[in-house]
Amino acid sequence: MKLDEKTNYIVSGLERSGTSMLMQILYTGDIEISFDNSRKSDDNNPRGYFELNGGKIINLLINGDFEFDKYKAKFIKITAYGLKFLPPGKYKIIYCERNIEEVLDSMEKMMGIKDRNREDTKKSFIALNNMIKKKINNRKDTKILYIYYNDILLDPEKNIKKILNFLNLSYQNLDKMKAVVDKNLYRQRK
Repeated sequence: MKLDEKTNYIVSGLERSGTSMLMQILYTGDIEISFDNSRKSDDNNPRGYFELNGGKIINLLINGDFEFDKYKAKFIKITAYGLKFLPPGKYKIIYCERNIEEVLDSMEKMMGIKDRNREDTKKSFIALNNMIKKKINNRKDTKILYIYYNDILLDPEKNIKKILNFLNLSYQNLDKMKAVVDKNLYRQRK
């Protein structure tokens, strides 16, 4: 399914918020995405991360070296912090949010350690999320769709239709896209 050739498309959100699942939903729906195999699938994301440069895009963005023109009409994944460094352009962003306690639980599991400063980490992540949302909401060159990870799991069809409507695409691949949502991978529940 074709996207607007003059627009850069981004899936974003805090780490462990469901961005990889969103990328897989798009990919399965025959929506063009860009990723490489620099970050292999693992127990935390058994279906893959769908990232470019092993998620190191932020460094390129900070330095002004990321070549957005190469990725027009394709989705790329940029974690929330990276959105702070978007140059002027034309963007459509699907921003994934998730219960913050689940995000932190998932991060602890992924790192294999208990966060001894969890309350401070939680405050930092909430502040980061709020700052990024305010920043992108105030951009005139950006359209944003907020999707909640927990809602996708509860009602995949309704939420995938929101995505397709946001992208001005048909529902022709809706059933394939819904099949990606695997409640068995919802392991950090609150």
